[in-house]
Amino acid sequence: MNTGDNGFVLLCAALVFFMTPGLAFFYGGLVRRKNVVNTMMACAGIMGLSVVMWVLFGFSLSFGADHGGIIGGLEYLCLNGLDFNEVSSYAPTLSSFTFVIFQMMFAMITPALITGAVAGRMRYKALFLFIALWSLVVYYPMAHMVWGAGGFLAELGAVDFAGGNVVHISSGVSGLTLAILLGRRSGLEHTSYRVHNIPFVFLGAAMLWFGWFGFNAGSALAANGLAAHAFLTSAVASGAALLSWMLIDVIRDGKPTLVGASTGLVVGLVAITPGAGFVPVWSAVIIGLLVSPICCFTMSFLKKKLKIDDALDAFGCHGVGGIWGGIATGLFARSDINSVARWNGLVYGETGLFTAQVISIVVTIAVALVGTLICIGITRAVTKLRVEHKDELLGLDVTQHGESAYPSFNGFD
Repeated sequence: MNTGDNGFVLLCAALVFFMTPGLAFFYGGLVRRKNVVNTMMACAGIMGLSVVMWVLFGFSLSFGADHGGIIGGLEYLCLNGLDFNEVSSYAPTLSSFTFVIFQMMFAMITPALITGAVAGRMRYKALFLFIALWSLVVYYPMAHMVWGAGGFLAELGAVDFAGGNVVHISSGVSGLTLAILLGRRSGLEHTSYRVHNIPFVFLGAAMLWFGWFGFNAGSALAANGLAAHAFLTSAVASGAALLSWMLIDVIRDGKPTLVGASTGLVVGLVAITPGAGFVPVWSAVIIGLLVSPICCFTMSFLKKKLKIDDALDAFGCHGVGGIWGGIATGLFARSDINSVARWNGLVYGETGLFTAQVISIVVTIAVALVGTLICIGITRAVTKLRVEHKDELLGLDVTQHGESAYPSFNGFD
């Protein structure tokens, strides 16, 4: 066991934890004034739920003994069988508890990403139940398939450094599916849904950027050169995507926007996540520059052409950004950067990794889609998914929580 590695990864775990409050501010600033408490409360509730579920059975199902390459076993229920003085089988220089803690924060932020797709119209108790079921049906199996010993996608040769499949594609596809089945917000065609608090949006994006360095660098699971490499590629890709989105704003509207810059830096981080510890630094610039136009086009197409109300673009940012990141990893990864990659990327003349990446993306989409439909079916059997029309008009802050973010405000929303 290495005390330096333990200290580094524990610090990174704290940074990843900080991302979920950051997401609450990011999403909270984007919604209407009357729904900001509900939107932030969705993240807050998940913070408690995910920790308890992870310790009780989530870690065991994700990283326990392999069963068919799909799911782990039950030998670590309530963390029984783990000794904090012994090293983890997944990270030989870390305490077993350090690895549990770091992975726990990923299980927290991932379902929180889904909540942006259904902002302003889903019953809180239905969302809470859905997230609990989704973690069990989708997240834990995906974590095992990609990162667990004997996992199907890992054995296939696909790589995912910090969560392109496990975190972003799974949550983005599930958010899109839930948004379609839930339906569009009332009066969406006739009402201007303006961002209510732009400083909140940038604050949340900055918190996400700060925490993301722990998200990606910490996935090296040691304080080493690979962690530094992942840190640098993350910074470069997010910076390039921020500039790229600013350029899109200038071309489209004649001026850059803070919301656009905030969105750009987030999608840049999403795109580099699967390849942060596999791709060279120069390719991170390309990944970041291209992800903004790809995501921007998808957001506009989904909302205007397909009339799907993914309220805060959970799929447009995380689903599409994660898919591009997984493909880009198959293009640019090099095994001399990280030997976990069995082959080099497509641009170096090898096809094995690129093929494995495409297959892993398709599998992730299928698992997320089917798993979400199962979770929705169970949730509907217990409670209605959507709030009443009058409650939606009044706002979910008051109707779901009895609180108002701005109690002195008496104007129209």
